[in-house]
Amino acid sequence: MPRVYVTRKIPPTGLDLLRQSCDVYVWDGELPTPRDVLLEEAAQADAILTMLSDRIDSALLDAAPNLKVVSNYAVGFDNIDVAGATERGIAVGNTPGVLTDATADHAFAMMLAAARRLGEAERYVHQGEWKTWHPTKLLGQDVFGATLGVVGFGRIGQAMARRATGFNMRILYTGGSSAGAVAAELGAEAVELETLLRESDFISLHVPLTPDTKGLLGVDAFKMMKETAILVNTARGGVVDSAALVTALQEGQIAYAALDVTDPEPIPMDNPLLTLDNCLIVPHLGSATTTTRDRMGVIAAENILAGLKGETLPFCVNPEVFEDES
Repeated sequence: MPRVYVTRKIPPTGLDLLRQSCDVYVWDGELPTPRDVLLEEAAQADAILTMLSDRIDSALLDAAPNLKVVSNYAVGFDNIDVAGATERGIAVGNTPGVLTDATADHAFAMMLAAARRLGEAERYVHQGEWKTWHPTKLLGQDVFGATLGVVGFGRIGQAMARRATGFNMRILYTGGSSAGAVAAELGAEAVELETLLRESDFISLHVPLTPDTKGLLGVDAFKMMKETAILVNTARGGVVDSAALVTALQEGQIAYAALDVTDPEPIPMDNPLLTLDNCLIVPHLGSATTTTRDRMGVIAAENILAGLKGETLPFCVNPEVFEDES
């Protein structure tokens, strides 16, 4: 049977699906598969089910002569050398769509938590500082009726905007050139990034990490934003210039940041962002619901099973691999 290597333990449904027709080997450690182990396993594998933390580069691809499929347990795939895989005839899959609502829920929850300073408030209680009700302590910002700027109006950005309509928010967006019908339905307005930065009370990032988006929000961007603005990032840490964000938060160029992702990730414990009260950081939980993670495993497995049969993956990043064969 084909040999499949899974770089982390995932919910059982996807693994059970693979085991019906494949020999499946799973790294059972708490941390990502060590590089030397990953290279050794890749050399024997017909398919690999990978995480965002796994670097699938040319060195690994060269070490894997039998590899037919790399299936990423994520919607993003910036950890994979897709061009290199395509050159070698290796199909690359991902898991889009299934995590849209879970990630949008999470982004909206982080926006609310930052607006009402819930992280600070919880620490205030646990540190024994709550002595009485106070009229001026831990005052936050109104979300209802505020302006939300959505940077990247794909599936998740649109879902974020849809949630904002329940709060009567004005919605600005960039990207999503084919999303006109959805934008019209939601009353969202397409604007240039500079306009979005200047006019938004809340800015939520939903773009992939590419050479064009790396460091998209840097020194100049933060200077354009309102001093009361709150930044929410559930996309990729590298979309934001971390040093510029530290300065912006320390100097009051913006009010708050809520980060599900960081650069680097995980965030080092000596990173100055961890010292700031006006920065909420959680460990990349956008898709972290039981149902979503289970479904992601099924899709990742289905991608592998299709690729091993020489069929186009249900969710294929590089479908040209199959076009070339035809």
